[in-house]
Amino acid sequence: MTAPLPVRPPEPPVTTPAPEDRAPRQGQPTRLLAPLRETGKLFALAAAVSRAIFRRPFQVREFIEQFWFVASVTILPAALVSIPFGAVIALQVGSLTEQLGAQSFTGGASVLAVIQQASPLIVALLISGAAGSAICADLGSRKIREELDAMEVMGVSPIQRLVVPRVLATMFVAVLLNGLVSVVGTLGGYFFNVIMQDGTPGAYLASFSALAQLPDLYIGEFKALIFGFIAGIVAAYRGLNPRGGPKGVGDAVNQSVVITFMLLFFVNMVLTAIYLQIVPPKGG
Repeated sequence: MTAPLPVRPPEPPVTTPAPEDRAPRQGQPTRLLAPLRETGKLFALAAAVSRAIFRRPFQVREFIEQFWFVASVTILPAALVSIPFGAVIALQVGSLTEQLGAQSFTGGASVLAVIQQASPLIVALLISGAAGSAICADLGSRKIREELDAMEVMGVSPIQRLVVPRVLATMFVAVLLNGLVSVVGTLGGYFFNVIMQDGTPGAYLASFSALAQLPDLYIGEFKALIFGFIAGIVAAYRGLNPRGGPKGVGDAVNQSVVITFMLLFFVNMVLTAIYLQIVPPKGG
């Protein structure tokens, strides 16, 4: 008799993980690279706008309309905000210099703080909050209505037709508003220092002329120009890439304001550090 053949135990069934079980592992690199991808697209848009500025035809009428709109919604708030801002800086600096026994330098320190730091930031924040949100909402509504796609089908570049005039408008208005805010903020600081802290007008002006120099005004205007460009680019980028229909447009507006605020403070830190390294202080 032949021995019975050994019986092999049954192999366990091969189970394939469900798609939802595999999704987290497959989507993890995508989620990690998403911020880098968005940053790259933002820089690509900035480069495209910079190139399109010098191309013809230039949309003069669109630029004038956007310039007037941005200026109309930011002039009055900028003037009203600069008065208490300059007063707070003058009062705080005056109190500190009085404790140190250097009250005669209050004017120079407060005016330099307004011109170099406060004025460009006030202008950029107002342009981003008032004009940038409107630009983002306008472009986002055009995107979800497929107007931008129709323009591309007809051979019209939405960047050159819509984005470039808006970015240039924010830049020019930022430069002009920076001068207004600097003057109003300086006058507000002068008034509160002389009236409320018993400072002398002669010492206020003398300390300013002793510490200030012309490059201080240049860096303020240059910051305003860069900040206006950043505000316009971020607003245009979020408006061109909304997600989820009308609700996505509202989310894009909020995101554009927050992203602009973060970029402004970071760029301001970098520009200030470079300026202090390149330009020596007056009398140094």
